[in-house]
Amino acid sequence: MKNETEIKYEVGSGNVFKDLGLPNPERELLKSQLTLQINQEIKGRRLTQQQAAKLLGCDQPEISKLQHGRYYRFRVERLLEFLNCLGLNTNIVISKAKPKSKPEQKVIRHSSLYGKHCGSSR
Repeated sequence: MKNETEIKYEVGSGNVFKDLGLPNPERELLKSQLTLQINQEIKGRRLTQQQAAKLLGCDQPEISKLQHGRYYRFRVERLLEFLNCLGLNTNIVISKAKPKSKPEQKVIRHSSLYGKHCGSSR
């Protein structure tokens, strides 16, 4: 005799910050996505935290915070500056939201960047 248990679950919205009921979930998702891109670039270049800090114009503890997901004190603008310091272009595209959907913010990394490293540091 099989013991079949029904597993209850809830389909997420695609934004964990919203699902958790946190304030400003769209901004938090955007910051987490930008931080992920920064960390991937630092890792891809095999930079130490000290080297990354020098390149980004901040101190090593700030890099440590970014690498451990503690990006709450960074503004979106500062994270965009970090990406530019790493030699990555950032583009902001504004378009109308689809009917019956909530406007969104998202980060898309161009597929040609994967596996490649930025140019030389400043």
